[in-house]
Amino acid sequence: MADPVPAPAGGRDAVRDADGWKEWLVGQPDEFNQAVLGPMHARREGERARVRLHPQTRHLNVNRVIHGGIILGFADVAIFAGASTVLDKNFIGGATVELNTQFVGPGDGNEPLDAVVEVVRETGRMVFARGLMVQDDATIASFSGIFRKPS
Repeated sequence: MADPVPAPAGGRDAVRDADGWKEWLVGQPDEFNQAVLGPMHARREGERARVRLHPQTRHLNVNRVIHGGIILGFADVAIFAGASTVLDKNFIGGATVELNTQFVGPGDGNEPLDAVVEVVRETGRMVFARGLMVQDDATIASFSGIFRKPS
């Protein structure tokens, strides 16, 4: 097992010429967020945040659409990235308590996949969030989740 290395903070470095987008880079290159999902970006849009994933070939299933496992993994990461962006807090190191996802339509592997996230409620130890995964005008999935804040 590798020595534990603190994860870089997500969503803090502006992406050049990207209209408010900030890189969401969490963990090490061989850990889930970077190794499986890859680069993500987030920006605040009023009371919501938009978290973006650019699908890669490794994210597609045999039907050449975005694999459901990628959508689930992205929803899990998006509740943290979205809440961190909307509330301007660092929730890296928290733990997912619950994640509900409804698949609505296929995700095109050639287009960016956006998770539009809103915080429903923040308590002393928990954050409740929900969102829609979209590509242009098409809804790919809806999701809601609860995570425990880091200690």
